Amino acid sequence: MSRRFRTVLLAAAVTVAAAVPGLAAALPAQAATPVRIMPLGDSITAGPGCWRAKLWHRLQTSGYTNIDFVGGQSDGGGCNPGYSYDFDHEGHGGFSATGIADNDQLPPWLAAARPDVVMMHLGTNDMWGGYIPLQDKLNAFTKLVGQMRANNPNMKIIVAQIIPMSTAACATCPADVAALDQAIPGWAAGLTTAQSPITVADLWTGYDAVADNVDGTHPNDTGFQKMADAWYPAVTRVLGGGTTPPTTIPTTTPTTAATTPPTTQPTTPPTTAPAGGCTATYKVVSQWADGFQGEVTIRNGSAATSAGWAASFGFADGQRLTQSWNATVTQSATAVSARNLSWNGALPAGATATFGFLASWNGRNTTPAVNCTLS
Repeated sequence: MSRRFRTVLLAAAVTVAAAVPGLAAALPAQAATPVRIMPLGDSITAGPGCWRAKLWHRLQTSGYTNIDFVGGQSDGGGCNPGYSYDFDHEGHGGFSATGIADNDQLPPWLAAARPDVVMMHLGTNDMWGGYIPLQDKLNAFTKLVGQMRANNPNMKIIVAQIIPMSTAACATCPADVAALDQAIPGWAAGLTTAQSPITVADLWTGYDAVADNVDGTHPNDTGFQKMADAWYPAVTRVLGGGTTPPTTIPTTTPTTAATTPPTTQPTTPPTTAPAGGCTATYKVVSQWADGFQGEVTIRNGSAATSAGWAASFGFADGQRLTQSWNATVTQSATAVSARNLSWNGALPAGATATFGFLASWNGRNTTPAVNCTLS
């Protein structure tokens, strides 16, 4: 949404409030300039991260019109919710909290976006395999908070107790997510200050890791709605709405039965395939003694919305896939192929989708060339 439109909308709201007795007190207080809010996270925020669209819509329709979602990434409107929303965010598929902290990736994102508020949902990609200790995750959170405050001493920070994962993601993930979420309120209480408060958003309570996720990790439409509903009280508290966020701390792990697919289907794609224009980039996010985390970003460079996409590459050094997300990824000998899931195939012109994976390696880890096609 443009700043000019927000200004006109705000002026209209103020005029109506002045004309109707008692209405002015009911509207949330608005800042002189838009409050810049940066959604920070991994693929749950980035691809497609439709909780952002739902949250934006609820904030706008409940009177919080003087806000601006910011970040160096954009979903290009790929959520197709039937209403306008702010596309900007700082979600990076496959990124972990420890990786972002260790590689000092956050400071340049902050410098470019200049947020007043950061909404952080991070930690999911720190769960794979159960090899990262809880304290390392909390240390990473602490470093990220320090970098936020170095960018803006008055930064308002909202940290999510992240959504549950089921055993469809990995055997150790449900318990490790529960342990992190249990630790977050105490960690936040120890770091919060009057100048730069940390608000905890409870995205755990009431979220079903089976029914609300498509693959044990990533939300379906019901999950996105639950995320938006859980973010809302925390955000409005920071914006001055006086709403107290939930305080329940998780004490049980989520359901771990078979994953339930989304109950809603994406918007019908075009019947003709876009002509060419698919590009793909490959990146090693992090690497350790016998394994690594990689990601591939697909970009629709054509002028039409895609119905789907596919990618392929070859591992030259005997690498073997062990886990993947945001795509159906298979390996036969050295050949790896990937196809979009139901919710991230329709890419508007210029939009991107990112899928990630874990793999083993031994001695060499040559970066492969990735081919991709749109349909």
